[in-house]
Amino acid sequence: MGAPPGYRPSAWVHLLHQLPRADFQLRPVPSGFAPREQEYQQALLLVAALAGLGLGLSLIFIAVYLIRFCCCRPPEPPGAKSPPPGGGCVTWSCIAALLVGCAGIGIGFYGNSETSDGVSQLSSALLHANHTLSAIDHLVLETVETLGEAVRTELTTLEEVLEQRTELVAAARAARRQTEAVAQQLQGLAFWQGVPLSPLQVAEDVSFVEEYRWLAYVLLLLLELLVCLFTLLGLAKQSKWLVIVMTVMSLLVLILSWGSMGLEAATAVGLSDFCSNPDIYILNLTQEETGLSSDILSYYFLCNQAVSNPFQQRLTLSQRALANIHSQLQGLEREAVPQFPSAQVGNFHQLVALLHCRGLHKDYGAALRGLCEDALEGLLFLLLFSLLSAGALATALCSLPRAWALFPPSDDYDDTDDDDPFNPQVLDPWI
Repeated sequence: MGAPPGYRPSAWVHLLHQLPRADFQLRPVPSGFAPREQEYQQALLLVAALAGLGLGLSLIFIAVYLIRFCCCRPPEPPGAKSPPPGGGCVTWSCIAALLVGCAGIGIGFYGNSETSDGVSQLSSALLHANHTLSAIDHLVLETVETLGEAVRTELTTLEEVLEQRTELVAAARAARRQTEAVAQQLQGLAFWQGVPLSPLQVAEDVSFVEEYRWLAYVLLLLLELLVCLFTLLGLAKQSKWLVIVMTVMSLLVLILSWGSMGLEAATAVGLSDFCSNPDIYILNLTQEETGLSSDILSYYFLCNQAVSNPFQQRLTLSQRALANIHSQLQGLEREAVPQFPSAQVGNFHQLVALLHCRGLHKDYGAALRGLCEDALEGLLFLLLFSLLSAGALATALCSLPRAWALFPPSDDYDDTDDDDPFNPQVLDPWI
């Protein structure tokens, strides 16, 4: 019962956690999750910088290829009308690259959805934990107020009614003192009251960031989809202006793809470090933010037999005191007995159930499953999307200038509606 219910680090977590890390001086960095340490921050930035290196190499390769194509192209013979040899291969390689990019877009939509589902599960777990903690505080406050009201009214009145019978007054006075002691004991059970860290606020912040992350990826995916589709349309219509515009847009999307790849890689590596052993970091961070004792946090986060319930003594004493109060009042006259002890039994049992670690520990496990399974899996799919997109767009950028060089010059100005862009006679020169 020590591990969160249903959560075990996945194979991807173990694989990413085993990757070597280094700081800016290329010194090895431990793979433990330590986001506040400078060396660990540098290691994650270095992972993201690898995508920048890939972008630079891609741009250099594309520039060298295009310079070679423009400057080293053999002159066309005068009056030549047929496309040069190999032109069809270049065009179809561009089309194949764009189709691979479209497949990558589908993977990206799936990864974006998986990541969003994982973050939503994390937010739901935080909201449920906040509901449990608020219910504990509310139930404790309600019970203490009810007991206090009983001391001020029913039991005080009972002493006045029974003042002629000394033995009954002593029983009523003992019940009142025990009731005050129970109320004081129960006040210590509202452990989350006044804590500055609110799971509700954390859930709202996570949801706010996730909404913009999801929207940004949807816009990127739609932009790349439009670039691929309009590029294919330009090739089909042999429209040089459309292909030129899409070439420029492909360069922009290529830069965005490499940038998103860097963010995804760094996030996936950092998340794998956290998910490999989340308990220690969560315990230390929560204790630092809330000021609660380690006994309370260990009980709720670990929830195993090695950690006892820190509220067990208070609960036992309160339960015995309520039972004793009830037995003492049974000896009094029936018409004078207040009904508050039996009324508080239901609240007390409900409070005992809420204070047990099972509920919050289950929320903790659900949050980890959402973050370390669905969200991490979605990030890996987004990383695959970025990789496929970068490769497809780089190939298209190298192929498009050679493809539009095959277009007949008359088509630069002839854009009538009678042309069928998918006529086999139009595609025939490429084959």
